[in-house]
Amino acid sequence: MSQGGGKNSQELFRKAKKVTPGGVHSPVRAFRAVGGEPFFVASAKGALLRDVDGREYVDYVGSWGPAILGHAHPEVVDAIRNAAGKGISYGTPHEGEVILASKICRHIPSVEKVRFCSSGTEATMSCVRLARGFTGRKKIIKFSGCYHGHSDALLVAAGSGPLTLGRPDSAGVTPGAVQDTLILPFHDREAVSACIEKYGDDLAAILLEPIPANVGLILPEKGYLEFLRESTKKCGALLIFDEVMTGFRLGLGGAQGLLGIRPDLSAFGKVIGGGMPVGAFGGRAEIMDQLAPDGPVYQAGTLSGHPLAMAAGIAQLEVLERGGIYEKLEQIGMSLEGIVKGALEHAGLNYPWARIGSMTCLFFRDGGGKVRDLKDAQECGRDAYASFFHACLEKGVYFPPSQFESWFISVSHGDQELEKTRVAMQSGLHRKA
Repeated sequence: MSQGGGKNSQELFRKAKKVTPGGVHSPVRAFRAVGGEPFFVASAKGALLRDVDGREYVDYVGSWGPAILGHAHPEVVDAIRNAAGKGISYGTPHEGEVILASKICRHIPSVEKVRFCSSGTEATMSCVRLARGFTGRKKIIKFSGCYHGHSDALLVAAGSGPLTLGRPDSAGVTPGAVQDTLILPFHDREAVSACIEKYGDDLAAILLEPIPANVGLILPEKGYLEFLRESTKKCGALLIFDEVMTGFRLGLGGAQGLLGIRPDLSAFGKVIGGGMPVGAFGGRAEIMDQLAPDGPVYQAGTLSGHPLAMAAGIAQLEVLERGGIYEKLEQIGMSLEGIVKGALEHAGLNYPWARIGSMTCLFFRDGGGKVRDLKDAQECGRDAYASFFHACLEKGVYFPPSQFESWFISVSHGDQELEKTRVAMQSGLHRKA
């Protein structure tokens, strides 16, 4: 089984483990879910990563979503370089904040005002605090398998990293921190109705990924998001969409624009910063105006609206605004879908496959059928995925080092990269035929 890198990567990982817990700065990077050791990246360009050992990989992680144009897009790089020449950080208002905020408000119909922060975790955490402050209520509903960052109140029955490590919850999160967080299965309407019947008068919000992408990729069934929208309206709670992954990746209107649902609050990240550390949350003006300094809900951040992140986000959104990008992504997505289905047929496998636009996932679960919630996802074969992952890595194709992560396509994935992917997938899936 490949270790994911040669001598230089191994040496760096050995040194990293001496000074960093697990040798990584985010758990899934450690390859614990697939075995072996991570490779260390030296550079990235377009759809390709190059490691310190000189190996090249077709990248389907894309920095976990923001590299929609591919790595090191020249316009984004130039924008960052020009912004850095004017000062790295100000800690004061600047024009870039106004320009990017205006773009977000223009493209996302539900967002009348927006505030920047530095991460998706901050964005979702702030949405919850704001919802509680606006409604005067305490409880929130979240869905098992939906990951909303690592703030205490939301790090319960989470997806992504916690699932990868086999611990849906985290040590250090006290019972008191999550006592007002109600956990329900995704797609279970009866559970939502029963929960609202019992706690509706004290329910501040329902929080979810409109398209869960941290437990693989789960597409919402027809009418389900509409049901949640109506349910929150009836009981006076807010509907919060975590669009940290989907916002501006599935279209300029995000998942909510694509699906035609207007939440009360939305959290963003990833794409809006062009790959720089960034987060944002926004919604109806009457709710957002409860934030300090205008209102009683406190939220702050020294690096919020960071000038380099704003410049990168503006540059990337300007490319997306020119048109044609999402159509190209759909074409690439269809080509990849054909490759996956062909590889499955070649291997005699009937694994479920999900795709929406440039986000995809292959579930290593025998028998086909849809994966519609966390329970279904947990039935996937992690060992089978690990074998597939390393077989593809040996062929120079890098998929996420966890069954519970979505794959991301960029407009830089061309014919050459797709052909390399086809060869790698046939090799990887053939092992499980």
